[in-house]
Amino acid sequence: MANKAFGVITSAAGHFHVEGLHDYRPIGAFSFLGRYRVIDFPISNMSNSGIDQIQVYVSSRPRSIAEHIGTGRHYNINSKRGKIQLLFSQINNPQSIYNNNVTSFLENYEIIERMSLPYVVVAPSYMVYKQDYQKLLDDHVESGADVTLLYHRVNDARDTCLSCNVLNLNKQKGVLSITPNMGTANEKNIFMDTYVMSKELFLDLIRQAKALSSVCTLSDIVSLKAEDLDVRGVAHRGTFATITSFNDYYCANLGLLDRDRADDLFRSNWPIYTRTTNACPTKYFDTAEVRKSMIANGCLIEGEVENSIIGRDVRIRKGAVVKNSIILAYTEIGEGVRIENTIVDKWARVNRVKEIVGRPDHPDYIRRGDTV
Repeated sequence: MANKAFGVITSAAGHFHVEGLHDYRPIGAFSFLGRYRVIDFPISNMSNSGIDQIQVYVSSRPRSIAEHIGTGRHYNINSKRGKIQLLFSQINNPQSIYNNNVTSFLENYEIIERMSLPYVVVAPSYMVYKQDYQKLLDDHVESGADVTLLYHRVNDARDTCLSCNVLNLNKQKGVLSITPNMGTANEKNIFMDTYVMSKELFLDLIRQAKALSSVCTLSDIVSLKAEDLDVRGVAHRGTFATITSFNDYYCANLGLLDRDRADDLFRSNWPIYTRTTNACPTKYFDTAEVRKSMIANGCLIEGEVENSIIGRDVRIRKGAVVKNSIILAYTEIGEGVRIENTIVDKWARVNRVKEIVGRPDHPDYIRRGDTV
């Protein structure tokens, strides 16, 4: 009989702030590839792994997450025994040092305590990757470890994942400590904020973190207890992206225009579920030119689109040029406008300014609902 776990999906409160986009919604609610939300990936991983009791922690601006998740039926969760619970933090300031994952767990401690399943899988709502959690859980139980942590080996840690933590491992993949990525070397084991452990140990670590400090996080207490506990690292293989900064979001989206990366993340036997809409297919006019782009349904394309991601119900008028950009839903790009290296947020209208060109390493941003 397979080992059984419930899922916990944490928020990014207190860790980082994604300029512009974060002012309107949590990272988990960010649009991704024009069709998905970032939180669709951890929930789909859990659903595909047979985890059908999932707690989603929301630390700020809950409306968009609540609307998107709804009843959770679109995630293929068993309707009789499974459910997705949205659990909230009472601290309103998302940047407060007190608004962390342990604080959220403490505020919902009794709900965690009442879970009948013996194990827990904790995953973040601000990373995009594919992972079979059932295999990870089975390997964890077979190894006899107290805690299993997932990491991804990168070779560009001087420039990327600078808001993430690093696993320091011994030769047997035992975790010595969890420390911030200081950008001191390219080769690093980036911690994916993903844990597997027993429910009882999870509750015990929450209590110990509370006793230690009001600002102690789950990674802090696991790192401190690494000498006493058997904490092991498991390497993740495949496409992996963090969304902890504006540039991260931009690069994570456009990076998946690479066919090989996209094929690795999206597999027919591992669907990524999301809330769907009944919009009509996108209409391409005679003047449209589209190259190497992802375009969602409901759009009207009259202009030129290259190496870009276009969300639902976007209108790109005749003579407009969109390159290396992300255009979120319900946006209009006016006639003759040139957009390059830019993220345009939802419901914006760009028709008076005829050229907006950001830098590839520092894209421009048009705010939600703005007319420019």
